[in-house]
Amino acid sequence: MLRRLTVILTCVACISGMSVPANAAANDCDRACLKTALDQYLAAVTTHKPASAPLFAGFRQTENAVVVPLGSGVWKTVTALGKVQRRYLDAVSGQAAYYGTVEEGAAAAVVTVRIRVEDRKITEAEWFIAREKDPGLNGPAQPGQAPPNLWNPEALAANPPPDRVLPKTARASRELLLAVTNSYFDGITSHDGSIVMADLRCDRVENGTSMGSRGGGGGGARGAAGRGAQTAPAPVAAPAQPAQPALSSCASGFATLNVQLVAARRYPVVDEEAGVVLALAVFIRRPGSTTARNAFSEWFVIDEARIQKIYTAMFYPSPELPVPNWPPYEGNWPLPAGIVPTPAAAPAR
Repeated sequence: MLRRLTVILTCVACISGMSVPANAAANDCDRACLKTALDQYLAAVTTHKPASAPLFAGFRQTENAVVVPLGSGVWKTVTALGKVQRRYLDAVSGQAAYYGTVEEGAAAAVVTVRIRVEDRKITEAEWFIAREKDPGLNGPAQPGQAPPNLWNPEALAANPPPDRVLPKTARASRELLLAVTNSYFDGITSHDGSIVMADLRCDRVENGTSMGSRGGGGGGARGAAGRGAQTAPAPVAAPAQPAQPALSSCASGFATLNVQLVAARRYPVVDEEAGVVLALAVFIRRPGSTTARNAFSEWFVIDEARIQKIYTAMFYPSPELPVPNWPPYEGNWPLPAGIVPTPAAAPAR
């Protein structure tokens, strides 16, 4: 009953974008406890020993939104943690997460790993995994071509997220960190980058690849290569308008970005000590677009109420795959066109 109440309260908070009060989580696991649980879980995965982690009897794990049996998937393939290892903790939500790289034998992957801890047991694990030969925005990987999903673990190792504990005087409140993060997605759905609370030097690192360094003014290249640009006809000359404020590469190119909705937004980890927020969501394309959806984890590094950098681990699900497959959006939300047939029109009387 306690777990059911916790899930209900958590779902309400996720839908509204609010944080979960500490008493609602019914959790006595502080930051040290969360770090221990995360380390135990990661060690269990890399040694292929699920029994060595404090897993709840009803433990559930997904890998790129697909539920996997205990002992399968990454429990078999991951052999070590990689060159980039960042751990973020949230005692309010009772969740912890790892961002960086893992090794799968001789191969590497860029990952986000989220766990939930309740009553000192790990109840959930959610993996976002980007691998070299995964499909990208424009389809499957092609022989001799760069990874279409912008996978680049070496670049991420050369440009990792900060590993820091902010002094108390420099920490933003939980509410402010969430508001700054959400402004990014509001800017996308409004197609207006001026809404985004981002530093002018902000950069977005997608599966290890810096979008700001790809040329074309940052925003346009980022949209075409990562999130999806929508081709527009040549603009007709218009009367001169007042100069617009400068936008960072994190907030430019939104007017033509092929994203209609940032759906199923969740903020499971708000690490106030690090000034970092984990956001999980799905990009739904504009009506009529055949471009694949983009399911992603994004890590927002925030200073002085401005986004400084965004690090991602993401994948492009096939049309029939349920994403994100976690409450409160368990299953495919919203359904892509064509999954549910349109009922035939009733005959005229």
